[in-house]
Amino acid sequence: MGRRSRGRRLQQQQQQRPGSAEDGAEDGGKRNGAGWEGGYPEIVKENRLFEHYYQELKIVPEGEWDQFMEALREPLPATLRITGYKSHAKEILHCLKNKYFKELEDLEVDGQKVEVPQPLSWYPEELAWHTNLSRKILRKSPQLEKFHQFLVSETESGNISRQEAVSMIPPLLLNAQPHHKILDMCAAPGSKTTQLIEMLHADMSVPFPEGFVIANDVDNKRCYLLVHQAKRLSSPCIMVVNHDASCIPRLQMDVNGKKEILFYDRILCDVPCSGDGTMRKNIDVWKKWSTLNSLQLHGLQLRIATRGAEQLVEGGRMVYSTCSLNPIEDEAVIASLLEKSEGALELADVSSELPGLKWMPGLTQWKVMTKDGQWFAAWGDVPHSRHTHIRPTMFPPKDPEKSQAMHLERCLRILPHHQNTGGFFVAVLVKKSSMPWNKRPPKLQGESAEPRGPVQPGPADPMGRSVSHPLELESKPAAGVSDTEATERAENLETDGNKKDGVCGPPPSKKMKLFGFKEDPFVFIPEDDPLFPPIQKFYALGPSFPKMNLLTRTVEGKRRQLYMVSKELRNVLLNNSERVKVINTGVKVWCRNNSGEEFDCAFRLAQEGIYTLYPFINSRIVTVSMEDVKILLTQENPFFRKLSSEAYGQVKDMAKGSVVLKYEPDPTKPDTLQCPIVLCGWRGKASIRTFVPKNERLHYLRMMGLEVLAEKKKEGAVPTSESAASPGAPEDKVGAEQGAE
Repeated sequence: MGRRSRGRRLQQQQQQRPGSAEDGAEDGGKRNGAGWEGGYPEIVKENRLFEHYYQELKIVPEGEWDQFMEALREPLPATLRITGYKSHAKEILHCLKNKYFKELEDLEVDGQKVEVPQPLSWYPEELAWHTNLSRKILRKSPQLEKFHQFLVSETESGNISRQEAVSMIPPLLLNAQPHHKILDMCAAPGSKTTQLIEMLHADMSVPFPEGFVIANDVDNKRCYLLVHQAKRLSSPCIMVVNHDASCIPRLQMDVNGKKEILFYDRILCDVPCSGDGTMRKNIDVWKKWSTLNSLQLHGLQLRIATRGAEQLVEGGRMVYSTCSLNPIEDEAVIASLLEKSEGALELADVSSELPGLKWMPGLTQWKVMTKDGQWFAAWGDVPHSRHTHIRPTMFPPKDPEKSQAMHLERCLRILPHHQNTGGFFVAVLVKKSSMPWNKRPPKLQGESAEPRGPVQPGPADPMGRSVSHPLELESKPAAGVSDTEATERAENLETDGNKKDGVCGPPPSKKMKLFGFKEDPFVFIPEDDPLFPPIQKFYALGPSFPKMNLLTRTVEGKRRQLYMVSKELRNVLLNNSERVKVINTGVKVWCRNNSGEEFDCAFRLAQEGIYTLYPFINSRIVTVSMEDVKILLTQENPFFRKLSSEAYGQVKDMAKGSVVLKYEPDPTKPDTLQCPIVLCGWRGKASIRTFVPKNERLHYLRMMGLEVLAEKKKEGAVPTSESAASPGAPEDKVGAEQGAE
């Protein structure tokens, strides 16, 4: 081919390419369906091999193929979920239904009648909604500007999540409770993680639930996206870690002075996949789809699922999910895992758990196809030359009795045309006993143990190779060792020589190669630290305040921020600093003031952690009315005199410094805001101000019936400067600035 021909061909390819290939299906649709907005007519939504493959496998019921393909070619509807644990979830729902949705009635955009959003029939308490509006129309249409601003602002505040409908299913099926220890193995970008955090905080009156979420991702950059998502929910019970999920290290906890291995009550195993269920938002998949993707991913998916099953407590529940319709990534992984487990795992029947959800039962028979269209019905048919691509674990079980006992029909496959969603696969596994390689009796000293049967390789990958990884060398029990003995060995291996009291530093580089940014250490405040008594006195913290759970991110120098974690996460941090790479944990509760020493206390309250701290604070609380809240949120530094007489009476004799502003709803006035609000403020010489980030200000004002649009913000109705959230010392701007306001 000549140079000119090559140049022309390259140019054509670049013109046809709608976005970068790294917007993989499993990244949660980072590009927000740019293909639909870009208007690329040359991307033909057809793939002959895809149609041939799925017609042959019969994943779609008889007579529904055309509707299935038609649905795949339509853009995905916008869906949103209201954050359920916050006390104002009901207020947001009320606001949505009675204000924004009413404004959408009888509205036409680009000749298309806007359907009023409908609740997802299977999501509890009407907390998830879908609309026929595409993301493009929501962003570009002037008639929908108010609704779009509401979505953006509330998403930033953590009050709603714009999440694909099918992605909400796995956390619901996990059925997590506030006391559960939860592992999210492949967590980024984090929409499912936030759902799990909500479940921990089902009771808002409990600041520190007993459970926690450890959210892991292999990609260091995506871990920071995960941190951003989780931070919106301001929970002291979340920890973000950075590991390869297929060999995530086994952690320990201190139980009554003895180290024990941490087994999780709930594990979410939402594995990387080929993503052909996401064709409605990732249109690259139409061009790039091939069976090769699923053949290459199958081994990794099985290793991740196996590692999850090992770390699950007996009686615990693990949800395995993919956004792929392919049985090689779905039923084949589950069947192989069940076979390996020798009865330790079983598929749970969840058919009645989400009434209203339409799904297809899992396949019990399937075939394997190569990328060039050649079919194989059994492992025995595969020629030796193909053994590197096709593995025995990709085929259904040969023994009909064994296959029947697995109950693969209990898996759920969601098809796009049934409820106007993406395509998805979910399986719920329950652990009945230890995995076979973990339950052999421990060897007694001086005698050889009786072998239980043929020795299997340790948690093996599908190729039969045992997985040994530097992260696991000291944390995984050896074959033939019971969990108890492994715990004792781990205890002996623990070296405390290089660990300062309460310091959880980054792991030594010899034991673990650090990828991405080098993280600051997590340092718990010692009990006798002189930093704490002034804080305790200033805010009159109750004796039940768990000061042992306070931490900073610096070993030397001034501590600028103080964070809090739950006592269970503190336990995990202190006992695993050398085997786990922690990216972030805890919630910020106090920030240092630059000139704070002159106010009896060097630290002011941080809005992120106020709902965690508030139950322990007994002084400097100002009870405010709804009118006071409106004044405080719309004016930069209102004088005391602008407040109601009740609030003025509380503030006038108070010492300068950080205060808590508390609004309590009046049940006798049902038209007013019916959920409590707690805000951080600062009492100056003659004025008072709030320290609330911009989006939260907009949220509270909206809940009180004040709509603030972008134009008004520019005029100064709501301060747009980030000073509202800045950690510096507040100044008393009582002069010209106050007058201008």
